[in-house]
Amino acid sequence: MLAVSTAAIFVRLCLESAGVRGVGFSLFIAASRLTIAAVIILPLSRPWQQSPVSPRAYYYGAAAGICLAGHFVTWITSLSFTSIVASTTLVTTNAIWVALLSWFWWGEKPCKLTAIGIGIALLGGIIIAWGDNSGSGSNFNPLLGDILALVGSWLVSFYVLLGSQAQRWGLSLGSYIGVAYTTAALVLLPLPLGFGSGYFGYPGAVYLYILFMAIICQLVGHTSFNWALGSISPTLVTLSILFEPICASFLGWWIFAEVPSFSVWLGGLVLLTGVASASNSSK
Repeated sequence: MLAVSTAAIFVRLCLESAGVRGVGFSLFIAASRLTIAAVIILPLSRPWQQSPVSPRAYYYGAAAGICLAGHFVTWITSLSFTSIVASTTLVTTNAIWVALLSWFWWGEKPCKLTAIGIGIALLGGIIIAWGDNSGSGSNFNPLLGDILALVGSWLVSFYVLLGSQAQRWGLSLGSYIGVAYTTAALVLLPLPLGFGSGYFGYPGAVYLYILFMAIICQLVGHTSFNWALGSISPTLVTLSILFEPICASFLGWWIFAEVPSFSVWLGGLVLLTGVASASNSSK
């Protein structure tokens, strides 16, 4: 959780160092982060050498990688338009969406308390969206950033559930992350060029921050979550992610002096209370 919580900080440092924002640069960050992670992990995991498993396991792993690619694009882009606390709070609502998807996917109908928790969380999201004024700059557009973060949460929810299924169908942890990270990298690699952003010409600090993201946030943070999915339920894994906005907000205040407005703090508290209630009642 500590490793994942540094991701928003590294993204914001990339934005500040390059002086560039928008979809193209976000695609560059996401593609570079996942490509580095895949280059490191694929020779070590060697998924093609695993003992025979159902082809369905590889399909789930590849589908998870596609969702992971979409998650990084939307969430990283959100940090160009909204505050760290709003973005990380909204993107960690995936415990709600995992509970709802589990209902449709596996027939695990949420109980009354879960439904109440979801309603509370949605209220918190509305408070954040309408009360966030803690950012700055001409690109600051909190509503757009908050929507992108929310879409990122939906996509990472599919990523969690598909990854869980891939491991249930026989893929080892190493094979799964090799397939998922490589698929995500291949999906993202050509996209920055289509949005007018190349891979070269940025300050050296940008590449250093992306390397940190690949190693710390991806290989340590995300891989730890995927390892946990092999032992405990997706709901419990996503519940632990509730700590990300707390850690990231503190780092954002410490490094960037980014002090969230009262509405964002209030909305975040309401949202996390709802998510925690929904998750606990669905266990």
